[in-house]
Amino acid sequence: MVLNFLLRLYAREPESTTGKHALEMTLFTLRKMAAGGMHDHLGGGFSRYSVDQFWHVPHFEKMLYDQAQLAIAYLDAFQITRDVRFEKTARDVLDYVRRDMTAPEGGFYSAEDADSEVVTGIDAPGHNRKAEGAFYVWTKAEIDVALGEVADLFSFHYGVEANGNAPAGADPHGEFVGKNILIERHTVAETSRHFGKGENEVAEILERTRQTLFALRAKRPRPHLDDKIIAAWNGLMISAFSRGAQVLGDAIYLAVAENAATCLRTHLYDGASKTLVRNYRQGRSAVAGFADDYAFVIQGLLDLYEASFEIEWLKFALDLQETQDGLFYDAENGGYFSGSGLDPSILLRMKEDNDGAEPAASSVSALNLLRLAQIRGNGDFRQRAEETMAAFGGTLTRIPSAMPQMLVALDFSASKPRQIVIAGPRDSAATRALLREVHAHFAPVKVSLLADGAEGSAFLEEKLEALRGMKPMNGKSVAYVCENFACQAPVSDAASLGKLLS
Repeated sequence: MVLNFLLRLYAREPESTTGKHALEMTLFTLRKMAAGGMHDHLGGGFSRYSVDQFWHVPHFEKMLYDQAQLAIAYLDAFQITRDVRFEKTARDVLDYVRRDMTAPEGGFYSAEDADSEVVTGIDAPGHNRKAEGAFYVWTKAEIDVALGEVADLFSFHYGVEANGNAPAGADPHGEFVGKNILIERHTVAETSRHFGKGENEVAEILERTRQTLFALRAKRPRPHLDDKIIAAWNGLMISAFSRGAQVLGDAIYLAVAENAATCLRTHLYDGASKTLVRNYRQGRSAVAGFADDYAFVIQGLLDLYEASFEIEWLKFALDLQETQDGLFYDAENGGYFSGSGLDPSILLRMKEDNDGAEPAASSVSALNLLRLAQIRGNGDFRQRAEETMAAFGGTLTRIPSAMPQMLVALDFSASKPRQIVIAGPRDSAATRALLREVHAHFAPVKVSLLADGAEGSAFLEEKLEALRGMKPMNGKSVAYVCENFACQAPVSDAASLGKLLS
């Protein structure tokens, strides 16, 4: 969330010293995380945190909410820089979740444990039957046997050593003695120079060797899978796949997001009461959804609507927002309580005022409300957002770093959001070209809408009169770039749209 805020600060002041420094800090952090030991270089995704100052030795547990937030950070970085390394990292997070963390019902599992069974070839004195990171670590001998003549190149690049590579002090229980946790010790360029090979050849060798080791690793006992489908965390992941579909133009990611949203609506939502349950595992939980379940799912549905323009997801988000406001909103003081107050065993209703490993419900809700205010032209949504931000004014004044996601909402509120309206058939080549141009730009203070004359347009036009006059011109799809629906002249080609968005 800190990275999320820093990139919004850059977008607000891209030419200022502050904005440039915010971008530099973010990109440096993302590069080092991608190169470090927290990143699973073979299977994708990130472990929960590092236990050492070098970001080398992780606690190997993989959490769904981390994958979601990091994927979005790398997608944002790719939008800004067009650096394919950020695209690659975003894809490997999304592909890991799609491959290993997706249930047959379409929802996403919660986590993979850090420990797994020790197997022949990585056993050592002192190990128990299960060990931290056993699924992920390698001896030098294993790599030499598996990779043959290119083992030295792989070992140089990923810091593999004969006696193991865990830094001193980072392995207090001796679990990684003689073991290697893969970390990019050298860049492709450095590895190329060291071995006198071209960079393309080295990149191809590294890709091939990673695939070889990934296939071998797949034969090991996997860490335990926490196969609960938690509403809140699924909402975050729906956002990530929706953003991946937009930024990378990947229809597979859109399908994954839609399947997950369908799973939530089918298994974790009661249409009669318009309420969510907390989780699903071999049946619907009896635990009612909390404020973060509603907030994160609404965010995911708004992102999914802007990726697909399927109006059903916007309608679902609006229904959930109505329920969230009724169950959790503090009409007297602003902000959202974590619980509904319907459980008599809970004596005190609290409001989360810290954007930690997961953002606070009020922080996400404030931005949701601001986006809905733009999409529906509803002043009540904006008022509730402003009351929510004001409720945490003391925290934002004293320790603003405690709520970086609330600062993102505050930035949106203090800006002049753009409405980008594409008028034309959804599936036409011209419409798709305009949307690709929109998604090529990092412009976080905006909403995107489609005026295609179909059911979705009719629903939007009920509240947005300005949308009624936005039509294709001379049979061509066009884009309108607006502030408060005061629009510049429509354009029909991507180059002209790019100039308006720059």
